[in-house]
Amino acid sequence: MASAITAPTYDPITTAQSLADKYVMARQQILDTQNRQATATEKGLNELSSAMLAFQTSLSSLTGLSKTMFSQAATFSDTSVGSATASSTAAAGSYSFFVKQLATASQVSYSGLTDNAGVAGTLNINMGGSLAFAVNLGAADTDANGTLSTRELAAAINGATGNTSMVTASIVTTGATSELVLTAKSTGAATAITIDTSGVTGTSSLAQANADPLRVRTLVAAQDAEIRVGSENGTPIVQATNTFTNIDGVSMTFTKAQAPGAAPVGITVGADNSATTANVQAFIDAYNKLKTTLNKLTNAGDPETGSAGGAFAHDGGIRSLNERLNNLLRPASGDSLAAYGIIATKEGTLELRSDRLLRQLAANPTGLDTLIGKASGTPTGIAGALDSYLKTWSNSVDGQIKLRKEATDTQQMALVDRQATLDKQYDSAYQRYLRQFTQLQAMQGAMTHNASLFDALFSNDD
Repeated sequence: MASAITAPTYDPITTAQSLADKYVMARQQILDTQNRQATATEKGLNELSSAMLAFQTSLSSLTGLSKTMFSQAATFSDTSVGSATASSTAAAGSYSFFVKQLATASQVSYSGLTDNAGVAGTLNINMGGSLAFAVNLGAADTDANGTLSTRELAAAINGATGNTSMVTASIVTTGATSELVLTAKSTGAATAITIDTSGVTGTSSLAQANADPLRVRTLVAAQDAEIRVGSENGTPIVQATNTFTNIDGVSMTFTKAQAPGAAPVGITVGADNSATTANVQAFIDAYNKLKTTLNKLTNAGDPETGSAGGAFAHDGGIRSLNERLNNLLRPASGDSLAAYGIIATKEGTLELRSDRLLRQLAANPTGLDTLIGKASGTPTGIAGALDSYLKTWSNSVDGQIKLRKEATDTQQMALVDRQATLDKQYDSAYQRYLRQFTQLQAMQGAMTHNASLFDALFSNDD
């Protein structure tokens, strides 16, 4: 009996895929690594940009043109009488005032108004005895039916040229007639509203009402506010509004007049330690968020524990940024943050010792604001230095983050092109191997068939 011819069997598709994979493996691994690095860089830049802009926004909010770290408060002894605020430069002390009367806005009404045909001319609105603005009644008939309705009259007053919200007109319906109510926006004696109907033509119920004292009512009399310094018989201070700024750095708003014989209301101006501490802590928290992000992105990692490094662990520029922030917190001369209880940790973040802060502010109330400075307007101090430096990174036109993102985008596009080229090379290799092993499989089949024929011819048939 003849022995059978045997040979290895092949799956052309599987074999071609395996060999094509090996053909491009080294280059594919390089591309995969570069893609991962580019993706990590893009993600890291987005994270850094977000953290940096958040810090700059907080910095601007905390140290804006009218913002200070050091806070003072002005407290009323009777909060039902009013409230007050104090700036950081207000002189500490105690004051007292008697509130004789509050400023009010004029409000008057004209009753017995009806819709009138053929009314035109000019209605003058006076405030404090002088012309405030004029109303063209000839253009007030908006539906052009020849009749000026009370609602059209109110609308014409509200929309008159020159009425920059000085007076608001409204209509109250009272049975068969209507009542026109005019209300001044501002307070003070100078807001007293009167109307002059001498320029109105045609028969007008408004002109008739204005001529009849019984149909004109003062709902609220316009008056100035008046407070007295120290006592009910003290020096009077009179003005058109209820907010007084007669104490430097203090704004007082009175909301209730006092009864004759009542004790004056006391106002105490002094440091607001809780607000100051909160302001400083907000600055520290904002800085720490940025610093924590930078520490994570530049972390070197630990091969022994398998801890991966940050996206910029080997990036000298980002590491320099991280170190520069530390240096900007330490001015070359003058006070230090540490003197105000703002201490650096070993991670480069900040923490607050509030007892030291308050003790130093008691000795030098304006020192911390001078040290930290402003990020807005003309930059000064630490805040100005931080913001100015960070703008070299965050600027949307030529900042480092924008330039790095553009470079990363360019790299990613190049990697896409290289991947497409490699995919073509893979496909070419795959097709070549597929043809070769398909031919080998066909040859193997033919040889197996011939071997079977030989076996049948030369076998011993018992």
